[in-house]
Amino acid sequence: GDIANNVRLSRCFFYVSDILRQVIENGGVTPPPRAPRAEKQTFALTEEARAALRVTDTPLTVSEIASYLNDTVDENTMKRITAASINSWLVDRGFLEVVERPDGKTRKLPTSDGRELGIITEERMGQYGPYTNVLFSPAAQTFVFDHVGAIVELYEQEKAAKKEQRAAAKAQRAAAPVPAPPAGQPPVTDFLN
Repeated sequence: GDIANNVRLSRCFFYVSDILRQVIENGGVTPPPRAPRAEKQTFALTEEARAALRVTDTPLTVSEIASYLNDTVDENTMKRITAASINSWLVDRGFLEVVERPDGKTRKLPTSDGRELGIITEERMGQYGPYTNVLFSPAAQTFVFDHVGAIVELYEQEKAAKKEQRAAAKAQRAAAPVPAPPAGQPPVTDFLN
């Protein structure tokens, strides 16, 4: 019940303690502020990079495709494309579907359109037992390469929508009334806001 045990005050004490530690480690000087990182460009392939892409005869996983695509761009100036963004676009276009497994978790598997495209499954044995691996044939690899722009566009739209939802939820929480303290306890001043 002590005021020093207030969560916000505890966080403030930890923050001040960390700043003092940094000052002591730097010989009594506050550390210089970090330079802001340069904003990276959205993932995109130039015509030359697209023409240089090569499919493999060996089917690839979506993670291997994303890794291969990321190897074609400068990671210091450009954002990475993710396997999740590729899968999300394929689900949105009806080439993959989300299927619930017996353990309650979900899995993305090819639809009939996806199988026609060349997205295949293969049963494999892992350290936790058998599992279904989703693989992309050369035709499916080419399809993904040809639609990188649309994949990135959908990802950016979904990211913007999530950002708006978080901002709306934050504004709603900020507008909510603050509950009164229990009877007999003085109100705590919010030092950290």
